[in-house]
Amino acid sequence: QVQLVESGGGLVQAGGSLRLSCAASRSIVSIRTMGWYRQAPGKERELVAAITTSSSTVYADSVKGRFTISRDNAKNTVFLQMDSLKPEDTAVYYCKIESVWAHYWGQGTQVTVSS
Repeated sequence: QVQLVESGGGLVQAGGSLRLSCAASRSIVSIRTMGWYRQAPGKERELVAAITTSSSTVYADSVKGRFTISRDNAKNTVFLQMDSLKPEDTAVYYCKIESVWAHYWGQGTQVTVSS
């Protein structure tokens, strides 16, 4: 059973930065996409950013220019660099890895941005 372990969340003031990491507990074969989602209280889970094996990226409009997604294919790890954080970025952030065979989710890490 593959587990995704997230780290890097926490409390930060508006304008600050955080870097999230997500590592798979073992190698995943045929990964297609790695991504980050978030869910704020009372809201649906939404895509924040995703990256393919060829390093093509997609970002939610609300984070473009502030967040950067990257990956280490050899280590099955995905990162999310979050700069210029805003209070509206407060949410639980989840990583997701999609392979040809299955989808895997992390347990979530809380990000809180104070004004």
